[in-house]
Amino acid sequence: MGNTLKIAIIGDYNFTYNSHQATNLALDHSSRFLEIEVNYYWIKVNDAAQFRPSQFEEYDGILIAPGPFQNLFFLNGIIRSISQLAIPVLLTGDSLRSFVEVMITSYQLNPNGEKLVSDNLVEGNHFERIQVVPHSKAFITLYEHHNTTELTSSRYSLYPQLIHALTEELIDVEAYNQFEEPEVLSLRKHHFFVACSYCPQISSTREIPHPLIYTFMKACMNSVTNL
Repeated sequence: MGNTLKIAIIGDYNFTYNSHQATNLALDHSSRFLEIEVNYYWIKVNDAAQFRPSQFEEYDGILIAPGPFQNLFFLNGIIRSISQLAIPVLLTGDSLRSFVEVMITSYQLNPNGEKLVSDNLVEGNHFERIQVVPHSKAFITLYEHHNTTELTSSRYSLYPQLIHALTEELIDVEAYNQFEEPEVLSLRKHHFFVACSYCPQISSTREIPHPLIYTFMKACMNSVTNL
């Protein structure tokens, strides 16, 4: 694919949403930091839902933007599809809930039809501050020199037995928040498939690119053998 990263941004872009504008800027910040070129392409959820796996594989990485999403059923299908591919994936914002729901249905973790994931605990249309508490060695290193205060418009509580079922074989908890709820999850058998419910894009700056964004882009670089 040459010497330029090609990133698909899946989301229903709206220029009035700060988090959507920040997504573009955060990729620019990290590309300067890593001294690489990046082309990114917004793809609407309804359009991405029609993609074949080979179409996703045309990209070096996939970033799921924060919502709102016009069709959560389609989003779940997209997440299910890309989780089977070797492409680096970063999910941000309320798409974390969709990721958890995909894990629940794919592995039949809710035979009794219980409510295992709360509604959004962030009230109203605003952002609140959360404290990221790194849990894994990778995230402890990632946040060693970065402010652990992040902004989020989505926060979910997971039923304890669900967390246990997920962490047995499927996912790793990379970080918690100050409420002792999982804040960052990763797919264990994937080399880079990370879902965070906060929006790292918003706290990224030209001078200090967000480490999670540039780590995602480094994973994209590593997946391209001729870069």
